[in-house]
Amino acid sequence: MELILNTFGVSLNRDNEGFVITHKEGRQRIPVDGIRTIQISRGAQITSDAVLLAIEHEIEILFVDKAGTPIGRIWSPKYGSISTIRKGQLNFTFSKDALSWIKDIICRKIENQQALLLMMRTEDSIINRKREKSLSRLEDYRTKIASINGEIVSDVSSQLRGWEGVASKIYFETLNDYIPDEYHFQCRSQHPALDVVNAFLNYGYGVLYGKIEGALIKAGIDPYIGILHRDDYNRPVLVYDVIEIYRIWVDYVVYSLIVQRVVTDEYYSIREDGSYWLEGLGRRVLIQSLNDYLDEVVTVKSVSRSRLTQIQLYTQDLAQMFKKYE
Repeated sequence: MELILNTFGVSLNRDNEGFVITHKEGRQRIPVDGIRTIQISRGAQITSDAVLLAIEHEIEILFVDKAGTPIGRIWSPKYGSISTIRKGQLNFTFSKDALSWIKDIICRKIENQQALLLMMRTEDSIINRKREKSLSRLEDYRTKIASINGEIVSDVSSQLRGWEGVASKIYFETLNDYIPDEYHFQCRSQHPALDVVNAFLNYGYGVLYGKIEGALIKAGIDPYIGILHRDDYNRPVLVYDVIEIYRIWVDYVVYSLIVQRVVTDEYYSIREDGSYWLEGLGRRVLIQSLNDYLDEVVTVKSVSRSRLTQIQLYTQDLAQMFKKYE
């Protein structure tokens, strides 16, 4: 379970071995058992006693901005990395195997996009024919990425970014055809979102960033040492690499909310500059929907586990791989 503190003036304190949330409507006691994460937005407060309780129980505390992107975190010292993982991670970054790894990441991302597009349903034959062309074009880019050669990632990074960008543009243009007309968007927009769909996507990706960064830290991996994303100063760039496998989960949840037409004007606001931002109700609905989806148990290779557990196991396997390069 996650505690989400995103209402202005709400505070979190400690009550013996539990938490107490105080807000304008009163107080609510929350048992510490079962809480995995505490997420705090601007305007909310947490006391040092509550922080210490969270640390004692290995509950991560995540501070997020208004777009849902993590800007800071507190975690248990038990999550500490070991030198063999960090050394191996650095050595891996400049190896030829790193190129194979990032190529596989991008190819899996495109394959996931193709799978989601294949799930789309409409009686419009023109849209369906356009989808078939898009799927073929995506396959072409997946083949290009899989076959590109180089000694290290930087040798071909510009081509990989270019092809990945074009593939994503094709994907979102096609996805746009399958959502209700009132939610159609011009293009994929970030920082800020220029429509409600992109506002949901941006916030959902921000939530997912936090979960992946937390999984990397718990596995002993340095999230600030990236493979393809290596040029952003003081940013957890490895998260930007790993998230590509899982972005489709956010896409699916957002698409489901949009096609069900559950989104109302209360979910978001439009600022003077034309940007769209999720309000409290929209954030709560999206976070709950995404958490439910991540907690759903699915069978992969004859093993049943939640999607969130899949992320954690992937990062653990990644840490063991890095150790081999020490």
